[in-house]
Amino acid sequence: MKNVVVGAIDLAVQVDEALAVQAQAFGLGPDEIAIRRQIVLRHLACPGARALGATSVADGRLVGFVYGMPNDRSHWWSSVVQPYVRREGNDAWLDDSFVITELHVLPPFQGQGIGRRLITEITDTATEPRSILSAIDGDSPARHLYRALGYRDLARPVHFPSAARPYAVMGAPLPLPRKEPAQA
Repeated sequence: MKNVVVGAIDLAVQVDEALAVQAQAFGLGPDEIAIRRQIVLRHLACPGARALGATSVADGRLVGFVYGMPNDRSHWWSSVVQPYVRREGNDAWLDDSFVITELHVLPPFQGQGIGRRLITEITDTATEPRSILSAIDGDSPARHLYRALGYRDLARPVHFPSAARPYAVMGAPLPLPRKEPAQA
């Protein structure tokens, strides 16, 4: 991680660069990126929305990003997941929570602690007592990271109308735990 700097970014200005990261990390095509561009810009207009980026020291390019906002039950994501979390008795998690909307790191930079740093730093700025997110429901490095940070499943499988694969909604109390230093 010494070759990457994490800090606040103006996601509206860097939206195309961020979506290029998401396309590589998540395997999205041009049509999906065009739709997501409008979604990101709409999200950024929401009160409390903020973003962090991970920038390569060597060439200044964005290699990872995260953005989120306080949850609002009237937003599309919240309205889709609500029946699922309610069914599991976790409906209260949708109130007073900070949503991690997107978190992506370029594949060559994954496994270096960049995602962990992005999510912990953005949630450190939250005034809400907990964080929620959705992730593809399966065994993946992302799900392992979220579990290591204290996120637990609130509902699964969750089916989004435009997604072929099921998701899991996860939640964690804030602040997120820090990785323990390596023992010598």
